[in-house]
Amino acid sequence: MSSSTNVDLLMKVGEVVDKLFDLDEKLMLEWIQNGAAQPLDQPQEDAEEQPVFRIVPCVLEAAKQVRSENPEGLDVYMRILQLLTTMDDGIQAIVQCPDTGKDTWDLLFDLVCHEFCQSDDPPIILQEQKTVLASVFSVLSTIYASQAEQEYLKTEKVDLPLIDSLIRVFQNMEHCQKKSENSTEPNTEETKKSDLTQDDFHLKILKDISCEFLSNIFQTLTKETVSRGLKEGQLNKQKCSCAFQNLLPLYSPVVEDFIKMLHEVDKALADDLKESFPSLKVQT
Repeated sequence: MSSSTNVDLLMKVGEVVDKLFDLDEKLMLEWIQNGAAQPLDQPQEDAEEQPVFRIVPCVLEAAKQVRSENPEGLDVYMRILQLLTTMDDGIQAIVQCPDTGKDTWDLLFDLVCHEFCQSDDPPIILQEQKTVLASVFSVLSTIYASQAEQEYLKTEKVDLPLIDSLIRVFQNMEHCQKKSENSTEPNTEETKKSDLTQDDFHLKILKDISCEFLSNIFQTLTKETVSRGLKEGQLNKQKCSCAFQNLLPLYSPVVEDFIKMLHEVDKALADDLKESFPSLKVQT
């Protein structure tokens, strides 16, 4: 994966690693720990005999190579990163080195804020991007939860663009679900049901991951950030309503705390939202 520019080869290697990690957690742990065990100040002659292999930088380098030429390959490498975050050692492999954590964050942040599911894309694009978005948001959420003190995660820099992207995903998700329900394409009833179930399954995974991530972001918001979001358009009644529809009822306490903060910034909007969501128990 490292130093290769052969996209076809990277694609095949990625698929193998993805399957191996998915089937054999012990092997994945060994790869992670072998990289972590390599001393940073290893003498050059020893390095030639035992080359340093750190899985996360290799995955990132491969992902950057396949990004523009092979979207399916990018999906595979994002899934590898997501698999790594299912283990504590894997999370540490990403975040313990500030440079690796920042490189991972920068790549994934750029993907969700500037490439995937953009405002000028047709909503149906989400069907093509739902699996890779689920992986990317999952890894971002893990880094966000574990590395809040890092400079590259300062809330004023990342929260509003991420909120905007997550809410756009929710909006497109609603469009896709309505389109599936109203589909009139000629097809057998059984095939329709099977396709719909598969689509619903992947969209539900994306929704669950996105909701958890958005709830984590909401919990770190300051009044200043909310005020700026209202001025810049990342937050308004329509977008807040969309977020609440997806977060409720599971994340009711988070939404209620957000409403309390919003009440101090824009009382009229907060009151409108409380009226639209009467189940919220907010004391202001």
